[in-house]
Amino acid sequence: MLACVIRGAEQLAVEERAVPEPGAGEVGIDIVYGGVCGSDLHYYHDGAAGEFVIREPLVVGHEVVGRVAVLGDGVTGVEVGQPVAVHPAQVCGHCQECTSGRPQLCASSRYLGSAAHFPHIQGGFTQRLVVGADRAVPLPAGMSLRRAALSEPFSVAYHAVKRAGDLSGRTVLVTGAGPIGALAVAAARQAGAGTIYVSDLTDHALAQAKLMGADVLLRADRPDDAAWPEQVDVAIEASGSGPGLNSCIRTVRRAGTVVQVGILPRGLTAILGNALVNKELQVLGSWRFHTEFAEAIGLLADTIDPEPLISHEFPLEQAQAAFDTASDRTTACKVLLRIGDPDAGAGA
Repeated sequence: MLACVIRGAEQLAVEERAVPEPGAGEVGIDIVYGGVCGSDLHYYHDGAAGEFVIREPLVVGHEVVGRVAVLGDGVTGVEVGQPVAVHPAQVCGHCQECTSGRPQLCASSRYLGSAAHFPHIQGGFTQRLVVGADRAVPLPAGMSLRRAALSEPFSVAYHAVKRAGDLSGRTVLVTGAGPIGALAVAAARQAGAGTIYVSDLTDHALAQAKLMGADVLLRADRPDDAAWPEQVDVAIEASGSGPGLNSCIRTVRRAGTVVQVGILPRGLTAILGNALVNKELQVLGSWRFHTEFAEAIGLLADTIDPEPLISHEFPLEQAQAAFDTASDRTTACKVLLRIGDPDAGAGA
């Protein structure tokens, strides 16, 4: 079978790998779609994503959906041929974080396509993926695999919005209008937010955020634009940049809330520290998600249409072109790898 492998900065290849077989309690999934994420791009360009550095060949990809192909011994609850989204995290289930309702913070978590541990956790940009059966989440009837391919990034955005608390009628600023930022707009709109402002450096990204429900579009490189709000109730930082975070700190009202979901560069980030003190701001981190995954899938199936964010689709064999295209934020938003046949199960 084929898989997309990164060995270091600018070292990407589609290679043959052995077909894995599921053990007891596991399922083999024929992957159909995989979404190229910002962390995948960091591994591609930098050989690292945040603090996680590639030290061995890594099959990347954690935004994956497909159909159940093989059942391991003892598996119930899913059937061969069933369309599923893959929950990318395997947690220990017994640490303090897991038992207190925050399993996304499990220090032992194994996340698909991650160099956080060594040996690395091989990812989902592969034709056959084996995971625990509990991580194969059945899709609602009628939900397309292409639409479901955005389940993981929407779950990240949805978790960040939930971290902000009750948004009913509140003004919100989202900095960064990439896929996570645009999906955070959709989640905030669904949560009842009032006016939603979005900032970015490119008009193309801002246009995507508009499709997801943004009210006011702001160029991050034009801070003197009169459209910038004097203050907002909540700011969600999705650009993963120091300037983006400082825009949030400057703009959020006194006693307001800032949620940092974008992954900042490695090392130290300079921030407006005194404003944290004299405005008594609440600054919250938002790390991935866990229990929201099935709920997020339900929202995508019934309420929120993510399709406008899908800008390109490439076959797995053209993974290099897919990653290069996804790296150009002036033309791309969410880029999908087509790893299997979307129509293989039609009418089954």
